[in-house]
Amino acid sequence: MNVTEKKIDALNRELTLEIAAADYAEIERKKLAERRRTADFKGFRKGMVPASMIQRVFGEQCLAEAVNEVISTQLEKHITDNKLHILGEPLSSENQPENEWKDGNDFKFVFDIALSPEVKFEVEKTDEIPSYNVTVAAKDKTTMAENLKKFYEERKEEKSEEDIEKEASDRLADQFKNEAEWRLSKDIRDYFVKKADIKLPEDFLKRWLFVANNGKVTKEDIEKDFAGFCEDFKWQLVRGYLMEKFALKVEEKDLREAAEAFVAYQYAMYGLANVPQDMVKEAAVNMLQDQKQVERLIEQVEDQKVLAKLKETVSLKATKITSAKFKELK
Repeated sequence: MNVTEKKIDALNRELTLEIAAADYAEIERKKLAERRRTADFKGFRKGMVPASMIQRVFGEQCLAEAVNEVISTQLEKHITDNKLHILGEPLSSENQPENEWKDGNDFKFVFDIALSPEVKFEVEKTDEIPSYNVTVAAKDKTTMAENLKKFYEERKEEKSEEDIEKEASDRLADQFKNEAEWRLSKDIRDYFVKKADIKLPEDFLKRWLFVANNGKVTKEDIEKDFAGFCEDFKWQLVRGYLMEKFALKVEEKDLREAAEAFVAYQYAMYGLANVPQDMVKEAAVNMLQDQKQVERLIEQVEDQKVLAKLKETVSLKATKITSAKFKELK
């Protein structure tokens, strides 16, 4: 077995695996023996099928399985031994030579891998990000008041002009407060993604996305959404760097609370605001049995922890803005 690594550029590598017959022979023998032990052929008792027949029927499949097992083991070993932090998974190279799949042959495989870019920057008080205080425009208040008036008229509820105007003001204040908080989180993410100045191996990632999605998306789909994917991916790298930098941890308690909050939110969306806490807890426990849901919650909690730490570390510049101007922000 011989593995060689060729540097293409700062983030791309080419791995060549040269596999000799001796490297896979024992694995292949065991796989053929297992097939012989379990094969069900008419006229033969289990375990008594001639080896030549097993070889003829299952030989090519066992050869491929044995060689692929060697490939998987050696790729993982090389990546681990050389402490390579890779993105995605190794991809079969476009420079892959032809192999003759015949028992006893030597094989050569070429793979492309991409390295995760180094992320390193400081978080300082001199990092300044606007924190918006939105002043609701009269036009927005008027529109909201008119909508509320129609709503109460349709329900045959009597409300004074003063009450409707106050409710309109309160609703808009809450709405823009939430939107300003969302905007602050977005601006913080964008600011530090830009500060990190991460370069990605874009060609490799496009290929990896196409292969990993196994025909569910086209190359045109990937091209169209790629800019957004890159920004999200860069934030994941930044977030991971900051989790480590600030020694932040996602604890079991964090996941449980996040799951319960999500369940309560779902119930509220269906108009069930006062669901008993034991029902919420039970649904959250079930949710945490789903690995995909757990992974989503981990990302959510990491986001919350990192953003909270950044908000207390950087300078948030209080900025007054009208609701009209706030809506124009990109």
